[in-house]
Amino acid sequence: MADKPSYFVTTPIYYVNADPHLGTAYSTILADVQARYRRAAGYNVKFLTGMDEHGEKVAEAAEKHGMTPQEWTDSQAPHFKDLWKRLEISNDDFIRTTEPRQYKAVQYLWERMKESGYLYKGSYDGWYCVPDETYFTETQVEKGDEENGTPGAHLCPDCHRPLERVKEESYFFKLSAFQDRLLKLYDEHPDFVQPDFRMNEVRSFVEGGLNDLSVSRTSFDWGIPVPFDDGHVTYVWFDALLNYMTSVGFGVDTPEARAEFAYRWPANTHIVGKDIIRFHCVIWPAMLMAIGEALPEHVFAHGFLTVRNSETGKAEKMSKSRGNAIAPHEVIDLLGVEGYRYYFMTDVVPGTDGAISFERMEQVYNADLANSWGNLISRSANMSVKYFDGCAPAKPASADAFANPLAEVADGIFERYSARMDVFDYAGAKDEVMALVHAANHYIEDSEPWSLAKDPAKADELAFVIYNLLEAIRISAHLLAPFMPETSAEALRRIGAESEAGTDDLAGACAWGGLAGGAPVEKGEALFPRLKLDEDK
Repeated sequence: MADKPSYFVTTPIYYVNADPHLGTAYSTILADVQARYRRAAGYNVKFLTGMDEHGEKVAEAAEKHGMTPQEWTDSQAPHFKDLWKRLEISNDDFIRTTEPRQYKAVQYLWERMKESGYLYKGSYDGWYCVPDETYFTETQVEKGDEENGTPGAHLCPDCHRPLERVKEESYFFKLSAFQDRLLKLYDEHPDFVQPDFRMNEVRSFVEGGLNDLSVSRTSFDWGIPVPFDDGHVTYVWFDALLNYMTSVGFGVDTPEARAEFAYRWPANTHIVGKDIIRFHCVIWPAMLMAIGEALPEHVFAHGFLTVRNSETGKAEKMSKSRGNAIAPHEVIDLLGVEGYRYYFMTDVVPGTDGAISFERMEQVYNADLANSWGNLISRSANMSVKYFDGCAPAKPASADAFANPLAEVADGIFERYSARMDVFDYAGAKDEVMALVHAANHYIEDSEPWSLAKDPAKADELAFVIYNLLEAIRISAHLLAPFMPETSAEALRRIGAESEAGTDDLAGACAWGGLAGGAPVEKGEALFPRLKLDEDK
């Protein structure tokens, strides 16, 4: 394990009060693409996702369905696991906060917090948003109502739903004690929050002053008990955030667990939605500081998915009431799984809100996948089969006599691509690959292999051209594999490079000239048949 560098990437753990939707799938595919890229680049990857199963709103959802909370969460787990399997998610672990390992870790956290001196018992009297599982001060509520033109309504400043007045005995975490340390963290590690502009939001929140955080509840019992005080259960975020460390052995006193924790922690990247950035970039690092544990290296916060109104062209919030909600299966039915992954990862900028539409999906799919990538594979394989008896030609000895524009485009492509992938610029990474794909398609027109095939004296030049096309496909397939793993594996198989799929030396695989001549080549059916969007969509 330790012979490779660790890369530990996580998604948020998802609430189980509703089925997984486009937003949860988006977070999960973002992490999956990074995990696949890192494995190919030579890292030992741990990719974690899971379910957040405690808290008041989960208990309410269970009651609404006539189930106990445990029955309800058990019924929801297959919905997430089945969708992740369908979307080709390669997670190494799936954690549920109702598991024994989380129970033990959270109780260990309570003991560590008690020892830290940053925990005290008091009484909470204030506002609470059940859907967002968030506490708000009187000042925050008044300011939110004022900004939204609803004075005195006591609505959640974030989701604008009615707040509950909560008054109960509680344990408090001294979050206020960490204001200066958090600001120092942001100064010394400006890339702790990504993208850059999200850091401004976090810094502004902390500079405005921090209140101590209520971290236990007594008004309901669906949660992990506080080990030293009966009647108190853990506040859901105090529980949920710990899942990242639970999964790598936190609180388990065995040599194996200690070794895994030392190898895996701190996490390299937490991927979260912008709506939970404060929990991950303020509360979570403060918790870790309090118990003396290392902080995650990066928190990457993505925006929300919105829907582009085809009539007005404006981006609208996705909602059932507007009739514009899109379910994952609808996109899969249109684009297929790999087209789904490609569209959301390359056409939606991860850090900002992204407006989606079926029209744009069709446009991207046809332009990039059907007309460019799929077309290159089909034409090149067809010519290889036709002109070289179903095999990849060997690179001719006279190759140096011919100009090689594709090798020039491919020179340094791994370095350019990885620089983009490392910072979650998936669109930029895609552009590097598509530059080679487009160059290869132009190369076909410029070199006219069908004309070369008519002249026996140009046999070497024909072999050179077809070899270059297949080599461009081989390299492109490797670089597109994190986005479309099954299609890339199939492309490699068709050009006789099946054994290269799943490489852990992506840099080496992208070196020009790696294609072995003489391997069988297969035409196959179109990988990306052109789409014609249903006018009724």
